[in-house]
Amino acid sequence: MNNKTYSAKASEIQKKWYIIDGAGKPLGRVAAEAAKLLKGKHKPTYSTHIDCGDHVIILNSDKVILTGDKLNKKVYTSFSGYIGGLKEVKAKDMMSKHSTRAVTIAVKGMLPKNSLGRAMLTKLRVYTGAEHEQQAQKPEIWEF
Repeated sequence: MNNKTYSAKASEIQKKWYIIDGAGKPLGRVAAEAAKLLKGKHKPTYSTHIDCGDHVIILNSDKVILTGDKLNKKVYTSFSGYIGGLKEVKAKDMMSKHSTRAVTIAVKGMLPKNSLGRAMLTKLRVYTGAEHEQQAQKPEIWEF
């Protein structure tokens, strides 16, 4: 009987490409699925200490919906560190002008807050329309 715990090695990991269509889906659901794919939690060979996730392409970020009254009440804040350097942007403005940034922020918040999480975020690509530039990678569509 073999009681050893399997631990993935960087050389054994095969990275695939997945497409998530965000049209008509809640922002949190899209971000959660993307984070799961970026981390590699959908694979049986998942290991916490290594980046075993796949590349993710999110399409139609402008058609992602916010449930409830989040469109009017949710506020994105950033602070530069200087006096008077607090910037606040309402979700309504963020979704109309920079919908890709709103989706990226949502996914980033669901990834680990360390160097591994930053490496995972580099494998995310978000587009406003239904077209993307990664045709050569032959991405698969991820349904949820």
